[in-house]
Amino acid sequence: MKIDGAIFDLDGTLLDSMFIWDTIGEDYLRSLGIQPREDLSQTFKTMSLLQAAKHYQREYGVTHNIEEIMHGVNGMIENYYFNDVKTKDGVRDMLEKLKRDVVKMCVATATDLHLAKAALERNGILGYFSKIFTCTEVGSGKDTPEIYNRALAHLGTPKQRTVVFEDALYAVKTAKEAGFFVAGVYDRSEAAQSAEIQERSDIYINSFAEMRDYID
Repeated sequence: MKIDGAIFDLDGTLLDSMFIWDTIGEDYLRSLGIQPREDLSQTFKTMSLLQAAKHYQREYGVTHNIEEIMHGVNGMIENYYFNDVKTKDGVRDMLEKLKRDVVKMCVATATDLHLAKAALERNGILGYFSKIFTCTEVGSGKDTPEIYNRALAHLGTPKQRTVVFEDALYAVKTAKEAGFFVAGVYDRSEAAQSAEIQERSDIYINSFAEMRDYID
């Protein structure tokens, strides 16, 4: 296949970081002395941080304003993004290959900009991307295609030759229904949904080393 553009998810796709989000919702509520419901982590899987903040107010009666909630959650994970998070296997080699092939690349993530930028920069791959789009900036989560459409408009590449790389089932569904070519990426946090992700994606990779089999 010939690729002109690539839109990369961040957590669970470029970065081995999705697990940090599996419990952050519960941890934040407990820090306020609020006991979370058992289904909270599953509920938050399809939400941006902005959507999660509104959910805290609506469903749990959190009285902090939206900015305070988002700052509180980000503050709990900043150290990890600034100092610890690593890329997934094969990411750098894949990005270098795409750069040599003059493929335009950007990031579309639910993680806020300062965290995403810090993690990409520390891992030495920030320079591969012309822009980082965040759900907070766009104003919607990946349950709608707005962030992908914004990224595509920025890249200026044909949709049929622009690949969206995603590890989460709901995001794969959104991108695919919006008409994008979707590469599903295995992540242990989505292991239970891996079969359906593979079924719904145009291609499916267990690591970025496998992408060499698909790119001209």
